[in-house]
This record gives sequence, C-alpha cells and structure tokens, in this order.
Amino acid sequence: MSTNTAVVSVMRFILLLVFVGWLIVWILLPTKAYGYSWRPNLQGKLNSTYFGDKGTNLLLFSFPMMFIAALSCVYLHLIQKAKSSYSTYYSTSFASFWRRPASVKAPLGIVTTMELGFAVMFVALLVWSLTNYIHVGFAYLNNMYKKPVPGLKENEWEAKLHYVSYWLGLTGNICLAFLFFPVTRGSSILALVGLTSESSIKYHIWLGHLSTALFAAHSLGYIIVWTITHQMAEMLEWSKTYVSNVAGEIAIVFAMAMWVTSIPRVRRKMFELFFYTHQLYVLYIVFYVLHAGASSFCTILPGIFLFVIDRYLRFLQSNQRAELLSARILPCETIELNFSKSQGLDYNPTSILFINVPSVSKMQWHPFTVNSNSNMEADKLSVVIKSLGSWSQKLYQQLSSNSMDHIQVSVEGPYGPTSSHFLRHKALVMISGGSGITPMISIIREIIFQSTKPDCHVPPVRFICAFKNSADLTMLQLMLPISITPSNFTQLQFQIEAYVTRETQQQPPSDPHKLLQTLWFKQDPLDSPISLVLGQNTWLWLGAIVSSSFVLFLFVLGIVNRFYIYPIDHNTGEHYHASFICLWYMFLICASIFTVSSAVFIWCKRQNAIEEGKRTQNAKLSTSTTDIELESSPYNHESLIAQATKVHYGTRPDLKKILLETEGSDIGVLVCGPRKMRHEVATVCSSSLAHNLHFESISFNW
Repeated sequence: MSTNTAVVSVMRFILLLVFVGWLIVWILLPTKAYGYSWRPNLQGKLNSTYFGDKGTNLLLFSFPMMFIAALSCVYLHLIQKAKSSYSTYYSTSFASFWRRPASVKAPLGIVTTMELGFAVMFVALLVWSLTNYIHVGFAYLNNMYKKPVPGLKENEWEAKLHYVSYWLGLTGNICLAFLFFPVTRGSSILALVGLTSESSIKYHIWLGHLSTALFAAHSLGYIIVWTITHQMAEMLEWSKTYVSNVAGEIAIVFAMAMWVTSIPRVRRKMFELFFYTHQLYVLYIVFYVLHAGASSFCTILPGIFLFVIDRYLRFLQSNQRAELLSARILPCETIELNFSKSQGLDYNPTSILFINVPSVSKMQWHPFTVNSNSNMEADKLSVVIKSLGSWSQKLYQQLSSNSMDHIQVSVEGPYGPTSSHFLRHKALVMISGGSGITPMISIIREIIFQSTKPDCHVPPVRFICAFKNSADLTMLQLMLPISITPSNFTQLQFQIEAYVTRETQQQPPSDPHKLLQTLWFKQDPLDSPISLVLGQNTWLWLGAIVSSSFVLFLFVLGIVNRFYIYPIDHNTGEHYHASFICLWYMFLICASIFTVSSAVFIWCKRQNAIEEGKRTQNAKLSTSTTDIELESSPYNHESLIAQATKVHYGTRPDLKKILLETEGSDIGVLVCGPRKMRHEVATVCSSSLAHNLHFESISFNW
C-alpha cells in the first residue's frame, strides 16, 4: 500500500469516527443520563469566562462537523491530485443493491434503497428524541403535581401540553441542524460522500417540510396554552434573560411564507414568487436565533456556518462579469452560450453553472448544464438553454433579435460531481426527454475524450432521446465538440435513437435561411474569463477558510465574552441581554467568514490574473481560427450525427422493452427528462427482472 493510499484510508476512518460520534451525541441528547448527569458534569468542566454555558454545545455539536468539513477538504484534495483513483463509487453487487430505486411514488418521488434507509433512521431519531423528552419530562411533571404547588398558573394537563410544545421545538432543531448542508453548493461534506447540491435538493425539501411542521406545531401548542390560561400577553414578551416570544412568532411567519410558496404546484406556476419569498431565509434564521438563544444556536451552527462561507464565495464570484464570447441560436428555440474560461478551470460532466442576466432579471439566477468538456475545450465553457420558462424566453427573444453586440452576464460555479463515475459501467443506456439532453451531451463528450487515451476502456453507448418536434433534432448537433475528427467518432460504439412524438414525418424549416445563427459579442474590459473562485487548489483553500474562520470566530468570541459580556454579568449585578448575545454570535460569525474569505479570494484572484496574463497573447493568436471552426462545426458534424442516428416519428420509446432487452452484466442507465419518464425508467430498473441495470437519475426539477 502506497503512503498516499494509507493516508487517505486513515483520514476516511477518522472522518467516519467523528461523524458517528456526532450522531451519538444527538441520540443521547434527550436522555435522562445526558440531561441530569453528563451535561452538568461537562458544563462544570467546560464552562469558562470565555464561552460561558455555550462551551459545551460548541464542543459537542459545532466542533465535530467543522472538523469534518475542514479535514474532508484535505481528503478531497489528495483524491483530486491522484486523478480520482480513489472513487467514492463502487460497482460491487452489494453497493449496487443500495443504489437501486426502492420507491417511485409520490410524494417522495424516486428514492434509492440507501436514501430510504437513511430517511427511516432519521425519522427514528426524531421519534426517539420526542418520546424521550416526553418520557423524562412527564415523569418530572407527575412528581411535581403529586402535591399541590401554590402559584402555578397551569394545571397538570396544561403543563404537559406546554412542555410537549417545547419538546416539539427541540425536535425541530434536529431537522434545522441538517437543513443547510444539502444547499451548500461547494460543500466538501457533500463531495465527500459523492453527492452534489443539485442531487441533494430533495433532502433539503424533506427537511424543510419536517422542520416547519414541527415548529408550526410548537407555535400552535404555545398559543393554545396561552389562550386557555389567559396569558395571551406572553405573545408580546421579549425577555431579557430568556427566549423572545415575539422573535419566535416573526420567525414562524417567515417560515410559513417560505413553506407555502415552496409547494410544488405554487412553485412551478409562480416561480418568481417562490424565488423571492425564499430569500426570507436570512430573516428567518436571524429571528430564530433571537428566539431560541445562543446555546441552541450552537447545536445547529455548523450547517449555517458552512452555508454562509459558500454563499459569500458565490457572492464574490458573481460580482465579476463573465466574458461571453458568442451565442448559437438553434431553430428549436434553444441557445448555446459560449463563455471564455481560464485554462485551470476543470469540471466534470453534468456540472451546473448558475447564470444571471441583468437585462432579463437583476435578481434571478437559473442553473444550466455545462455541455462543453474541460479536457477538449481548454479555454471555452458552454451551456445550453432551452426556451421554456418566462426567463429563458425573454433571453431567447433578446438574442434572436440580433440587436445586441454585448450582453452582461454573471455566473456562479460550475458545480458538479468529483468524478466521472458513469464510466465504471461496461455499457451505458442514456435516456433523455426534451431539454434533458443537455447533461447527456457533456457525458458523451467525456466518453469521446476518454476514447482518445491509450488503453482506456469506454463503454458502448445507446442513446434514447425523445423530442416533441423535428426541429428539436438540431440539438443533436451540439453533442460533438469542435476538435473531434471522423476517425475519433467512428471508433466509438455509439448508437442514437431519436423519437419525435408529435410529428409523423420530418417538417421543413419555417425559414431555411435561419437553420442556425451565431452571434459574436464585443468584448468589454470589465468582463473576465470564468475561473475558479479559489484557484487551482480549491479544496485546500476552502479547508483553510473553514478552519481559519471558525478559529477566528472562537477567538474573538472568547475575547468579547471575557472582557465585555462577563464583566457586565458579574460586576454590575445585571444580566447582559440574551438577544444582544445572539446578535454578537451572528455578527462575529459573519465578520470572521467575510474577513478570511475576502483575504483568500484576493490572493487567489491575483494568482489567477498572473496565469491569465501569460495565456492572453496565445489566445488572441488563435481567436480567428477558432471563430471559423465554431461557426462551421455543426455543418461538418451533421453527417457524423446522421450516420449514428435512427429517427422514429409519431411514437414514443417503449422504455420497458428497450431496457429489459439490453444485454450485459453491468448496464448503467442514466435518465434525464420529465418526471413521468424518470419514474418509468426507475420502475423498470427496480424490478426483479433488471438485476443488470444500475439506475441513476439526473434531475433539475424540484
């Protein structure tokens, strides 16, 4: 075993050990042993003038996940340098079983066996926590109410309802502790387990539903108790030493607004309402912290801390205007945007680029699949945009009018998987519907690139694509990169079966002179090539930001506690306002992250500028040749595509028949398209007749 392999194995073990320990703390949290024995002992040892009673939660709940986030960055850097020789994906039959679809039903959609297993365990943790809180708490209340206690405002059942409402809130904290991990796009924790933010959005949705339901029940329970005990004045209470009821009420109003507008029917029909309402998450977290207090905040801190780092890095990248070179407009109302990129920017197939076009909408950001290949197109990055929603239609109208010689664009990303794991299969069946072809283009280009390597096995590919109209067939022209030659393409085992569902024969173009338009944009000195926010060693720099900003936060927090808050609490005879402590925590977190991230970003930007300066003159010399090739390439490649394509008109693909008749012991099945198509393929792959089919869904429809 090599030294590098041994180091990676040790790090993997340490990461697993720390994560299991963190989960055990959550399991023990509601127990009597933790509440009455272990926690008081820990507080007696850990409480200090620097962190107060929050030191225990910082150590048990915050530190482990921050340690995992930082160490996983080093782990991922080592894997990246080893050219992904340590893959997080395995092709064993045991692992394949866990990746098989276990459920293809609403409301969860497509859920693998592994996802279902973790979901069951997470729900079990919630049930365990709530039942333990109730068991321990009711025992205490029963003893307290055995003898009448003067001055009590509530009778026994009212007190039990009061405390059940409180425990529902504590259980909701568990969901909130995990809520922000899936939406941290550049997360080292997601990459560590082979996930991307796009593929994890559904976990965020599930956690959002659970947390909001628990917090809504928590709020409703308190309102009922206050109503029947004639304490409605409590709704206006903003305690100086305890939780703020007003802040909690404001937080639940924001939560309900986000919850209602995220319902699928509302989100799809009124996306802009959903998008803008969801930005209330900032105020929701602020008022949640003011309500729950700094100690509870420390239990959910890691997810929020890592999300703020990611969000600020995205902000720094989006403040730079991307250099848009050209746009190709296809007759099927599809656009390919071609950006300039730095040569050091590498990404894997199915990566996502978030795009903002101020002339269309200053606020909205939309994700699109990168269809170019970083290995074959070193200085260009392309995305394909199908004109479907109002945003993409406005962009298409602007570009097709030919009235713009420059367009301002900002980007975030690209974000994608850490490895091209689909190459592990012996054969591939790729299925797409409509705009679902775009991630398949990036996969096909990667297969073409891999085929040029000596002694590299690439799987044979059968590509099933469905379109509504024959005009959409022009999207197939985007599959082949400029650099491909007929000899490179013909040596591939590549078969395309295209289905045109709404036409019985090919329709002539409405305007033969506009089969394809290419727009070239004037360059602006303020535009710059798309580059990595943190340069070449992204994971190492991210690990430095995570660890340094957290250490800086703890250091400054300790100073503020010791020399400002502690003297007020112990020397003046007055308690420092609990809400001000919460504000200190939030301010110091943001200040630490902004300071460290900005410093690293400026350093990396300078290094990128030096590298780009060396590249500029070579790029200028080859610009004219590249322009000619780019504009003419679809026509040169059209014959290659036509040779490999069989078109079926007026019918839909019989996916069940196609998949079950596919021969081979290890067939990777990749699908991207409408929900109904994905569910149909998942149902086939989960059947007992399809042991050789390994399903993977690429979905951007939440």
